[in-house]
Amino acid sequence: MASRILVPAVRAASRVTAQQVARRGFQSSAAWRQEVVAPTTTAPVRKPVGAFRGGLFGFLLGVTSAAGGMYYYVVDEYRVSNELLTEDIYALQTAVQRIETYVKELEQRLDAKKR
Repeated sequence: MASRILVPAVRAASRVTAQQVARRGFQSSAAWRQEVVAPTTTAPVRKPVGAFRGGLFGFLLGVTSAAGGMYYYVVDEYRVSNELLTEDIYALQTAVQRIETYVKELEQRLDAKKR
């Protein structure tokens, strides 16, 4: 009910008449009317980086970072495999020493039986 009453009032308030538009004038501030003064210092002229040089620089940067990452990965894998190989060599050495002592004991027992 309230919306039926307010709709015509809102429509009337939202209409802009030609008289209201004509009353508005063009105004500008004093700052806009001042003369434009050229700056005394100019920015240095930069040489633009071309697509070829930028692409070449990006390619070299990517290759260098990939090679560095690969180098550290390979060195780490080499270190790990070297440690595993060293552990295996020590385990083989202890096994050979145990077999050697066992064979010496058997030889001593055999010599004792022969006498």
